[in-house]
Amino acid sequence: MNDKRTNAMDDLKPLDREDRRVRADAQRNINALLQSAMTVFANSGVDAPVREIAEKAGVGIGTVYRHFPQRSDLIVAVFRREVDDCADAMEELSATCGPGEALSRWMLRYVDFIGAKRGLSAALSSGDPAYASLPAYFEKRLNPALNSLLQSAAVAGEVRVDVEPYDLLRAAASLCNADAEHARMMVSLLVDGLRYRASTPS
Repeated sequence: MNDKRTNAMDDLKPLDREDRRVRADAQRNINALLQSAMTVFANSGVDAPVREIAEKAGVGIGTVYRHFPQRSDLIVAVFRREVDDCADAMEELSATCGPGEALSRWMLRYVDFIGAKRGLSAALSSGDPAYASLPAYFEKRLNPALNSLLQSAAVAGEVRVDVEPYDLLRAAASLCNADAEHARMMVSLLVDGLRYRASTPS
């Protein structure tokens, strides 16, 4: 009991300078690996050699396996990072753009996310239980972000009020089967269509 309590207290002690440096280095390596993996997966698929990912990130192959023992661990981390980045873009756009513009720009950001996810599609649709939680994570993070943008735009009278975020996400994703520029154009047209029957703000 005393040993456990001592260990718990040790965990609460401030990190010394060396510990903080090591942890900062580890986080930089993780960030570099996730960025590298996303690029490699998008270009070469999720079966690309781990060595290619490590070299692009500027780390040794052992560093990859230390942070991500299984390939599926890396794929899940990449997917969640991309979802988080897309969802978090909502706050910045809402703070810097008008409601309608924020919605339009976020939808284009979502198109970029879908395009980047193509490299992960084979793994995500494989039926591997390692990826079973990802669809729910996708909805949990992106639905509220888009719903906030839609509500703000509707209150401002810039879009209609009867649009469900999940329906809009699915519709936009279905338009992303073509090349990136065409997909962005089609989704822009889709968002423009939301202005039909928009209510004038009171």
